[in-house]
Amino acid sequence: MKAQKILSVLPLAVIGALYGASAWATPFLGSDLASFTVLGSSTVTNVPTSAIDGSVGVWSSGGANAITGFNSSPGVAVSDPQVTGGTVQAGGSVAQLAQSQLTTALTNLGSLGPGTTLSADLTGLTLGPGVYTVPAGTTNLSGALTLNGGGNANAAWVFEMPSTLITSSNSVVNVINTGSGAGVYWDVGSSATIGTNTAFLGNILALTSITMNTTATDLCGRALASTGAVTLQQNSLSGACTGVMAGSSGLSGGLYYASGSSAATFLPYASVNGTVPEPATLPLLGLGLVGLGLTSLRWRG
Repeated sequence: MKAQKILSVLPLAVIGALYGASAWATPFLGSDLASFTVLGSSTVTNVPTSAIDGSVGVWSSGGANAITGFNSSPGVAVSDPQVTGGTVQAGGSVAQLAQSQLTTALTNLGSLGPGTTLSADLTGLTLGPGVYTVPAGTTNLSGALTLNGGGNANAAWVFEMPSTLITSSNSVVNVINTGSGAGVYWDVGSSATIGTNTAFLGNILALTSITMNTTATDLCGRALASTGAVTLQQNSLSGACTGVMAGSSGLSGGLYYASGSSAATFLPYASVNGTVPEPATLPLLGLGLVGLGLTSLRWRG
């Protein structure tokens, strides 16, 4: 497939939000949810040995809250040699709060779509920051996908997957030319399956279940399942990943929603950390007015 280079243009309402929303912006991932790199609802199952940076947990009302393959104790946070920078939590109040925040995050991510519709298989594409809709297919990634931030340290990508997310074995997601404010989000309408030995990147938020096949990695993201199980098989995942990306100073967050509005919007990481737009931003805002109605343009690297 011939590689495409696409950059989504944010709508005018979002441009306005970028200019002055620092007082009413909320992270997409609540603080309790963000503390988990792996979070399941029905169960979390692990075939050792995995390496998880961040907490592992499960919570379901009326469920068994079962974790296998890690040390665990019902309702108590415990340590495990496979888990660094966090604990293993089988039930308990923090996992319960995280599951509630996951429901909110899925709602807010969904309100960003529909985005620019792509082919089912993302192999060979180079995509700039934006919101993209990816239809179901036999595979959604059979080779390499490149996400190019274009020098924006706060670049954000959202992939709306109305049904499943499936990758073939040995697939790769590359993130380049961005920084520590960036973020990648996979909003999965049912279940996600990451193929054997795939080098995946980004936060997977799935309505149902997530399966990481043998030795698949996500060294900059999370596996968060809302109603089903997370299954691990000798995997490496990290929710604390600043500095691990080739060609980038990191990839950690970067997507916020405007809590005072009826729909979620992109907000740059800097705008919610006290950065005031430079005067040059005003002409850019004017260009946004002129560009009203544009939804996408070709990106030239």
